[in-house]
Amino acid sequence: MDFSLILFISLVVTGVISYGYRLMFEGSAGRTVEGVGAEEEVSAQRRQPVLVEYARALFPVILIVFVLRSFVVEPFRIPSGSMLPGLQNGDFILVNKFSYGIRLPVIHQKILDIGPPERGDVMVFRFPRDPKLAFIKRVVGLPGDRLTYVNKRLAINGEPVETEPAGEYDFQQLDMRGYSARKVKETIDGSDHYILIDDRVTRSRSMEVEVPEGHYFVLGDNRDHSNDSRYWRFVPEENVVGRAFFIWFSWKSDSGGGVNWGRIGNSIL
Repeated sequence: MDFSLILFISLVVTGVISYGYRLMFEGSAGRTVEGVGAEEEVSAQRRQPVLVEYARALFPVILIVFVLRSFVVEPFRIPSGSMLPGLQNGDFILVNKFSYGIRLPVIHQKILDIGPPERGDVMVFRFPRDPKLAFIKRVVGLPGDRLTYVNKRLAINGEPVETEPAGEYDFQQLDMRGYSARKVKETIDGSDHYILIDDRVTRSRSMEVEVPEGHYFVLGDNRDHSNDSRYWRFVPEENVVGRAFFIWFSWKSDSGGGVNWGRIGNSIL
């Protein structure tokens, strides 16, 4: 079940219990009981069922979390190495929920358009083939763009994307096997970021597409180890969640685990 839906249901349930009891209590507060003193009456009124006490304590907490998570920022965990070298398996990130507009929680309906995704943005979205899953990739194609990806080179509207060698990069995938790839600085619309090219992967997916209106084309930075738009095509605008911008925690998934202090507080480029 969608966590937003779980929060919403929890908010409704705690609100109904706490404020429903309050309405019933206030409705009966004006009635006096013969033979019962004022102190005894107040004491009896203050005694509330345990369920109501818990609901009243939890309701404001759930409300704050629900509002922040729905309209301001939402935390996510990076589950794979598809966005290496910038994002590692075990990174915990924050996603700006209002960068591309404000949407109603649960139904994901946009109610305020602030601005569209831009080329080079690291975007979180609901996977088109299974909207219950959250994916994170880099936006490389906007509506109307013509894209080609041939021999591991990306071109946008007929112009090859600028690249520059940046050394070698060693990493592990979820299968715990070691890999080595070329680290390349890529520049899209004046914004620099790093990608990985694994020359041992000789059968790279080539394609030539035009991005339809209301859709985006995304790629993983770990180009030869990413399940992205080359395989399942486009991200509909209604599936967009927000822009990833900050690493607030990181846990090493190898070498026995542990906090990866050097990554905490890094911005996402």
